[in-house]
Amino acid sequence: MRPVSRVSPPCPVSPPCPTSPPCPTSPPGLPTRPLPTDGLRLAGLSGCPRPYARTPFPGFPSHVPPPPGDPVSTTRLVLLSARLLDPATGAFLPQTALAVSDDGRISALGDDREIRALAGPGTTVVDLKGAVVTPGLVDGHVHPVTGAELTGGLDLSGCADLDDVRAELAREVRRLARGEWLFAWGLDPNVFGDRPVGVAPFDAVLDGVPAFLLLFDAHSALASRRALELAGVDGPRTFAQASAEVVCDADGRPTGLLQEDAACALVERVAPQPTREERREGLAVALRAMAAAGLTGGHVMDANGDSLALYGELDAAGELPLRLRVAPWCQPGTDADGVRALIEQQGTGGALWRVTGVKLFMDGTIDNGTAWLERPDRNGESTGAFWPDPAAYTQIVGELHRAGVATATHAIGDAAVRHALDSVEKAQASATVGVRHRVEHIETVPDDTLRRFAELGVVASMQPTHCCDFTRADHTDNWSRRLGEERASLAWRCRDLVDSGATVVLGSDWPIAPFPPLGVLAGARHRRPSRDLGQAPHGPEQALTGLEALRGMTTGPAYAAGEEHEAGRLAVGYRADLTVLAADPLTTPATELADVPVRLTAVDGRVTFRATDL
Repeated sequence: MRPVSRVSPPCPVSPPCPTSPPCPTSPPGLPTRPLPTDGLRLAGLSGCPRPYARTPFPGFPSHVPPPPGDPVSTTRLVLLSARLLDPATGAFLPQTALAVSDDGRISALGDDREIRALAGPGTTVVDLKGAVVTPGLVDGHVHPVTGAELTGGLDLSGCADLDDVRAELAREVRRLARGEWLFAWGLDPNVFGDRPVGVAPFDAVLDGVPAFLLLFDAHSALASRRALELAGVDGPRTFAQASAEVVCDADGRPTGLLQEDAACALVERVAPQPTREERREGLAVALRAMAAAGLTGGHVMDANGDSLALYGELDAAGELPLRLRVAPWCQPGTDADGVRALIEQQGTGGALWRVTGVKLFMDGTIDNGTAWLERPDRNGESTGAFWPDPAAYTQIVGELHRAGVATATHAIGDAAVRHALDSVEKAQASATVGVRHRVEHIETVPDDTLRRFAELGVVASMQPTHCCDFTRADHTDNWSRRLGEERASLAWRCRDLVDSGATVVLGSDWPIAPFPPLGVLAGARHRRPSRDLGQAPHGPEQALTGLEALRGMTTGPAYAAGEEHEAGRLAVGYRADLTVLAADPLTTPATELADVPVRLTAVDGRVTFRATDL
């Protein structure tokens, strides 16, 4: 996805991603754009059992080692009357309770009587009343800072056609003061039907209104005529990113469609930006919503702007409820100094967040015509790589590999995926280093490419709800129409990747899709539109079992991070990052799983969310 935090001020604490473009602050006197404060709305999540407690979370922020003493005095958390689900086997452990020591690790498993005896005066003791405990659910691909910012406007994700969009925009325009910007997100290109994607259908309702409408994939946006005027965009531009474009008509006039972040930035840099305090609070709200939804961790796929400083501030204040692994970007044009800075940045962080790995892009998206396909799509598009010189990408992957740095490459089209795997294979041949590289998205690949994931030990990072909510079983959606029947039938091949022996990690790519992990687990199983589960599934033969899906958010992320020895399992000595559910996620029907209540979440043995009746 395409984060927008590049327009934020540079990180004053940790070294910023050296490959990000300069991030100007808002011009003096420019009004700020408020962020939402309802984190549940950001995710399409509702029915939270209780309002969030004021942070810091109970037991946070003390990262100071406890005084020495007996086990009772150093027990942080005790969970009783639990059903402990082991994702390695899919079976419940024979024990019914667990204890967590002050180092944040599971220190004991046993029956209720044995474990209760370990509780001391300062121990949090929770009777789970038969609820199911799993290792903490981890989103394998998420953008918390960007998501908190991008979802701060009008939500267009529920619009089914152009009339719906016009009605929503008209309502928002009536609310705005004269000259105020309109921000919207989640626009589905399918609302345009056979018409070209552009701002023309909304000209009447947006007359004189500066507006920025982000499409659902966050790789493109529509700018109103007034917004283009304010940005001085009156024709085509040339960018370092090969697939970035100001789309123009036959006469050279912009249609309003901006492709990829370099083009979108032309308008975003003149638009009002939220204040830093608003951004910090918006991030905190979003992270609390994630904890309430059952998440205990995330693999964050950007470190742009001052996001690292924001994570650091929340962590130091005891307000970071997730364990985050952050991969900064490496963009085309990165020189030797930039690569060296990325390597040196590895391992920096705090108690619950750390910079680990590097994110790269090999293409854009199929819906925009900016993916890299081995054959053009049916519109004659998606013919090139994101890097003007793909060999430069290959060279950098090799340098990072030899330095022991894992890479995560955005590769959606079959040519992009093939090139990413070729590059990893070449890097592995140059040096034997225990690095686990990964490829993100993998929306359509042929058999010969798919088999190479297991052969090369490359992790496949998938977002099944993108298939559920942005494509259709009858292939009448924009994604499928562009690809044609042959390639559309190879959509999101989760089952085939698992069967081939590859490690599959599941995630949401929020804000592209909602972050509640039970929805992600459900989508991997049913592959149906989340808003209408009565519709036919897209590629049901690629569905995962309940256990395979659970592994995709527990043992899979742990393996991808090289932490399978301390995360992703319920075992003594493992991290006490825990998710507690009201029902068994393996036996609950897939179409009901998203509605299962989350009873409790804990990170490092500290409770980050708890239902009111526990």
